[in-house]
Amino acid sequence: MTSKASTQGKENKETKSGAKKLILIIASAVLLLGAGGGGAAWYLSQTQGGVKQKPPAFLSLETFTVNLQSEHGDQHLQINLTLKMEDIVAADLIKLHMPEVRNRILLLLSGKSASQIATVDDKKKLAAELLAEIRRPFWENAPEHAVQSVLFASFVVQ
Repeated sequence: MTSKASTQGKENKETKSGAKKLILIIASAVLLLGAGGGGAAWYLSQTQGGVKQKPPAFLSLETFTVNLQSEHGDQHLQINLTLKMEDIVAADLIKLHMPEVRNRILLLLSGKSASQIATVDDKKKLAAELLAEIRRPFWENAPEHAVQSVLFASFVVQ
């Protein structure tokens, strides 16, 4: 009977050992699937419509100081702008044509009066006008520039 009892003991140990291995394999598979799912979720969050999103590039412009249209004596606008670009390539194109960009901005700003840029809504409208002006192509039949938005870094009317 000892041999029968020892055989049953070995079978119980093997069964317990096999069950532990099975649980370990299942737990490993669940962890692996979870990690794969998390990685896939992260990757898909980095894409939009199947196209990988590039981080935007920000281009700070030198300070602009202009005389505003006269309403109540001399008034000046001092402004710092930052352009949010689609990518570094778009920023490099703007840098290449910076004299023309600055000219467009100066002409637009100098045509304003202090009352036209006084409120938050006026500033938002100005940002939209600046964006449209900067996006304009530098030559005929060229596409618009990949400027996403115009951001004010400082805005002082004196």
